[in-house]
Amino acid sequence: MTNIPETGRTPRVQTRLVIIQVLVLSLLATLGGRLWYLQIREGEAYAKEASGNHVQQVVQPAVRGSILDARGVPLADNETRLVVSASRTELLKMKDDGEAVLTKLAAVLRMEPEEVRAKVRLCDAETPQPCWNGSPYQPIPITDEATARQALQIRERAEDFPGITAEPQAVRRYPGPGVANTAQVLGYLSPVTDVEIQKAQNSESPYLRSDQVGRSGLERQYDQELRGKAGVTRYEVDNLGRVIGQAESDAAQPGSNLVTSIDARVQRVAEFELNEAMKAARKEWDRNTNERYKADAGAVVVMEARTGRVVAMASNPTYDPNAWVGGISAKDYQRLTGKSSNYPLLNRAIQGQAAPGSIFKVVSTAAAVQAGYDFNGGYECSSSYSVGGQVFKNFESQNHGAIDLGRALEVSCDTVYYRLAHSEWQRDGGINPKGKPKDHFFKAAHQFGLGKETGIDLPNEVTGRVPDREWKQRYWKANKDAWCKTGKKNGDYVERIAYENCLEGNKMRAGDEINYSIGQGDTLVTPIQMATIYAAIANGGTLYAPTVGKAIVSADGRQVSEIKPESHGKLPVNRQTLSQMDKALEGVATRGTAAWRFGGWPQDKIPMHAKTGTAEVYGKQTTSWFATYTDDYAIVMTISQGGTGSGASGPAVRNLYDALYGISDDGTITKKNALLPTPQKALPKIRPDGSIVAPKISKDPAKEQQASQKAPQESQGPVDPAATASTPTTGNRNTRRRQRRGGRRRMHT
Repeated sequence: MTNIPETGRTPRVQTRLVIIQVLVLSLLATLGGRLWYLQIREGEAYAKEASGNHVQQVVQPAVRGSILDARGVPLADNETRLVVSASRTELLKMKDDGEAVLTKLAAVLRMEPEEVRAKVRLCDAETPQPCWNGSPYQPIPITDEATARQALQIRERAEDFPGITAEPQAVRRYPGPGVANTAQVLGYLSPVTDVEIQKAQNSESPYLRSDQVGRSGLERQYDQELRGKAGVTRYEVDNLGRVIGQAESDAAQPGSNLVTSIDARVQRVAEFELNEAMKAARKEWDRNTNERYKADAGAVVVMEARTGRVVAMASNPTYDPNAWVGGISAKDYQRLTGKSSNYPLLNRAIQGQAAPGSIFKVVSTAAAVQAGYDFNGGYECSSSYSVGGQVFKNFESQNHGAIDLGRALEVSCDTVYYRLAHSEWQRDGGINPKGKPKDHFFKAAHQFGLGKETGIDLPNEVTGRVPDREWKQRYWKANKDAWCKTGKKNGDYVERIAYENCLEGNKMRAGDEINYSIGQGDTLVTPIQMATIYAAIANGGTLYAPTVGKAIVSADGRQVSEIKPESHGKLPVNRQTLSQMDKALEGVATRGTAAWRFGGWPQDKIPMHAKTGTAEVYGKQTTSWFATYTDDYAIVMTISQGGTGSGASGPAVRNLYDALYGISDDGTITKKNALLPTPQKALPKIRPDGSIVAPKISKDPAKEQQASQKAPQESQGPVDPAATASTPTTGNRNTRRRQRRGGRRRMHT
């Protein structure tokens, strides 16, 4: 037998063994080094963290501060309700993800199973409302309207409802004193999200998972002051979860109270009168479109003329802010945000933009004087004015001859402003100016505070628009391609405009400046901007940043931080011009376009000033504007697709003033019937325990407001805009008013 040598195999085996030994030793060395690092180098730190695993936190939510009106009446406060909540983490531990438990819970609460399941699902980009946008680790409220019997049934049968709790909790409430809804001003709350927790974790006011935060209105603007600081108790527990001691405890600190400048009584009248004005407008026939006015939205602002403080702010359509409490239902969410809702969540007083029409002429008047035109000069108020083959007509082709600028404001003569604007356009160099144009008319608008935020202490205010040369250039760049694609030289009106804009949409044409001079064209303003301007005219020229918040009062009442009015500029007019404009606006109310709405007004005791506006909007019905002021207040109302300024908005504004001053039909002033004859300066009285003294709110508005008799009877539940719209007025006085204003005439605005 031949012997086979083993040379060749042995070295390979030996090499493999050596490699394996090196790998084993390397792994042992790595593990040993890591063990040394964890147990010796960082042992103390990890031991400390490990001990933290045996500490459990129990959060006691802070009581959110109340929002009060100027007299101390609660507009938003808290009440104790039985809240049924579900722990999503506990439900997900079950085989069916808690489906059976939620179905049984729905039966007890008399809710649809789908509705209950929807409330515990998490919100994301693809999940429709309702859903939970808070932390998935905190209890998710199913309802805050559980009865004592339902709560007892859940607690007694805890084995049938694992992960479900039923306990009393402090819940936000919007009481709507005297049916003063104030929805868009107050805003609403919703649970804090994980993203918000992460962003605020290193700030001075970090969020806890149990927190509710303001999403709009005052609830958002003053969220940090209202929220307070939640209490946290830390318990030491063993590995079985049994409490073995209390490690640390921080007591909850209740939030501060916010006193506002809103007067709930005036707010109630403002909301009611705006709604009544819109209802009345829908009964009027629009001769231009051959249909009734739609009056689809509106807003009104009542402002203290000398401080900029907001006494009332109403927006229509509106909603019940209590719909958000305890989680909003799918039906309510659709009603508030769907395409057919007309978006009641919008505060149209600060977010509604529209062409101002003739109430803008105070800006054009100041611009003309700045440009060197004599206020008392003679300016032709012809029935029309032609430029480049285009005819710009005066309202109903009225001709007043040669008049000064004061009279032009009184009768709202368009052609006077057409001529002034066209003259300035020519002086600036026409469509191809050389050098930098002076642009007095556009410069004045910016100086009046238009084209930017007023600075009101409410979130999401919009800026409006001053269509000057810079804006036209930006707008042309953004839309040039679309205009050039759709424009036709001989097409319909829209196509011809697109064709012209494609060629020279960045140039200031004569028609642009002419339309702009009377508040038309591409000009956009908000009601709060115009209220600020007319308040400035009333107070001598100071532009105030409007404020709703008046003071922040700590829960114990020991600290009171007043929110003082702040000025952000002066009107660009001297004392003489301001006095002349003031006199002209008084003439509007006594002998001009608004005179028919102020018949019987005690002008000798309370001088009234006004300006009417009817803005044309392409493809829509005209927008109604009515801007007014006295020495005490400025009131501006607008109604989208509502008709003329004095026709649609005029009666409501007059009724508001009657309620403020206690004025009867014959002009008699009855002080005891006046809601607020002078602005309220003092803060409400604070008791030693920190609570704020509030007057009683009458169950019957007619008794509290004998003079105006305008407000609807107080409902026993949340305010429903649809129900409010059909509420009859109280007393015979309103009946006489309707008879008096029933024969509505088309007046120049």
